[in-house]
Amino acid sequence: MTGLVQWLPAALLGLGALFTVGIDTQRDMRLRAPLDSTVPAELLGYSGRQVIVSPEEVKVAGVSAYLMRNYESAAAPDTDWFSLYVGYYERQTQGRTIHSPKNCLPGGGWEPLASRTEEIETGIGRVKVNRYLLQRGTEQALVLYWYQGRGRVESNEYVVKWDLLRDAALKQRSEEALVRIVVPVNEGEPAAFERAARAAAEIIPSVYGALPA
Repeated sequence: MTGLVQWLPAALLGLGALFTVGIDTQRDMRLRAPLDSTVPAELLGYSGRQVIVSPEEVKVAGVSAYLMRNYESAAAPDTDWFSLYVGYYERQTQGRTIHSPKNCLPGGGWEPLASRTEEIETGIGRVKVNRYLLQRGTEQALVLYWYQGRGRVESNEYVVKWDLLRDAALKQRSEEALVRIVVPVNEGEPAAFERAARAAAEIIPSVYGALPA
């Protein structure tokens, strides 16, 4: 184990050097179809309403394309809803990579109460996603998020970074999407998670419909 630890910094430096070499030769991997054409506008009986992000926010995020929707119940749109965000990067480079939601979820008065990973069943098999419980005053929200692209769904951010370095160096590809679902906790956390998991099970295959093969 000691020998492995000694070699780890050199291995990471070597991989980082490969990534630097591969930056200029990376391909811009454009979406095969617009995200709003493959992700259903109706989910779980909820109707999706498009949310427009300002050009300044898009520039800060560095996304090549995005989809943001609030899915609302016709009976109670103000209280019975959930939101979806998909941010797609057709080419990641140093200084322009996906921002970890861990750094931006706390904010606007929201504080994390608990976090863990969850396995959910989808049309492409079981996948792991990140699960967060947030609170602001008396309000609570449940968040699921994951990284999707280059043929896999991943929750572990260290694995995501490793895969990014490897694929950028060896395949000249670094495209990836960050997908996030937020559900208000109105009827208890288990019910909020069930809704989020059911939505994720439909969203994951539909996002693949837009991503490059």
